[in-house]
Amino acid sequence: MDAIVKQYLQTYGISEAAQRFLSKAQKMFIGGAWVDGSDGASAEVTEPSTEGLLTHIPMGTVADLDRAVAAAREQFDGGEWSALKPAERERLLQRLADLIELNAHELAEIESIDMGKSVSQALEVDIQGTIDTFRYFAGWATKIHGRTAEPSLPGNYLAYTRKEPVGVVGIIVPWNFPLQTMAWKLGAALATGCTVVVKPAELTSLSALRFAELVQEAGIPDGVINIVTGRGSVVGAAMATHAGIDKLSFTGSTPVGITVGKTAMDQMKRLTLELGGKSAVIVREDADIKAAAQAVANGVFFNSGQVCDAGTRAYIHRSIYAQFLEELIAYTRTLKVAPGLDAECFISPLVSAQQQARVLEYIEAGKQEGAEVAYGGQAVTGPGYFVEPTIFANCRNDMRIVQEEIFGPVLVTAPFDEDDEAVELANDSLFGLAAALYSNDLGRVHSLIPRLRAGSVYVNAHSTIDPCMPFGGYKQSGFGKDLGAEQLDYLLETKAVWITLP
Repeated sequence: MDAIVKQYLQTYGISEAAQRFLSKAQKMFIGGAWVDGSDGASAEVTEPSTEGLLTHIPMGTVADLDRAVAAAREQFDGGEWSALKPAERERLLQRLADLIELNAHELAEIESIDMGKSVSQALEVDIQGTIDTFRYFAGWATKIHGRTAEPSLPGNYLAYTRKEPVGVVGIIVPWNFPLQTMAWKLGAALATGCTVVVKPAELTSLSALRFAELVQEAGIPDGVINIVTGRGSVVGAAMATHAGIDKLSFTGSTPVGITVGKTAMDQMKRLTLELGGKSAVIVREDADIKAAAQAVANGVFFNSGQVCDAGTRAYIHRSIYAQFLEELIAYTRTLKVAPGLDAECFISPLVSAQQQARVLEYIEAGKQEGAEVAYGGQAVTGPGYFVEPTIFANCRNDMRIVQEEIFGPVLVTAPFDEDDEAVELANDSLFGLAAALYSNDLGRVHSLIPRLRAGSVYVNAHSTIDPCMPFGGYKQSGFGKDLGAEQLDYLLETKAVWITLP
């Protein structure tokens, strides 16, 4: 750990538990054992607020993945896990949720230090969301069942269906919400009786490794959950082709997801792909301007814009456009840009130097295409991968900053005159993850919701996410669902059983 990182941690006074975890050598979790990569390779982990060296993580190999899949396969095919009754799985998942809650502050600190995000936001959203997800799906473990049927064909039959777990699930987790997104995929998989192999993002693997310690403490049998750190091009790619993995659940960018999906389909693996977004926001003339401006800013600048369903395209009725921009800019000025461990931080650093450079390149492209910078538009001077919250005005839909996913604190805006025009602009995108409507005319809102090609529609808010509701997109934002009862369908096989009666 570099001196600049040690000073950063000392300045903000992280917990002794987080300090102990970050100070020790990190290992992967395979079959209940803590192991190095088979070839001994490791990678540096950089702390985003200081740009200093934080620690190292093992770089797993295909051989390590083989070991993890074998452990998961053994538990699924006839191990202790496959013999558990649903109520026993439920108790283990509740115990795991209890332990996450008990260690919530430490986990939030680890998430903040590893990814750069606001520690306050991590505690309130990431960790609480993880707890809620495990509790929600724990309840589903005892409520999975098939149905009986009355066939009409000649003869006497007992006909029924069984819902059976799909098998070993390969989980590929993104870097922006490392623990929470893993929970989105793990909770349902474990509730249905599947076993899992998880590959965290190489940029943000630490919370997954601390989570694995809690898995052991909860008493979940060895081999049910396996964590293999490493590069997506090595471990992730091998997961897509591995014969021992029955289903792949991937969250990440659309280009990578398309590649992973094509490869997995060559073996007819079951797939859930939660991919990119460029979510549209429509602000009608009857909206509460001040409240809507604050909600729009929060919806795009939360987690420094590193959110797949962030409301990054705002279409505002022309009659209120100038006033709305004034309110939007005034509120954005109040959002504190600070290191993630600052309790008042809202705009935290981006996850890496590469991501900072990507966002700045898009901002420059927007300027070159003629978009007006109404606020921000620069890197923040000093250490850390900071970019100012940036607002573009009077954008055209053919601009790169309007059509392409930036994944940073950048909002593009444009006026519209009629609702039909707003819907057309909103749907003019390759993506369809989410959309938002700001209006006090609920009759009009209900007429617009079916016309928006998006997997989630938020009204007078953004990213209102709960484990009881499904999450997933239309078009190139992927297919399949995480969360909600709907997710269970993607982790269960339906078997039809026919019994000929005398």
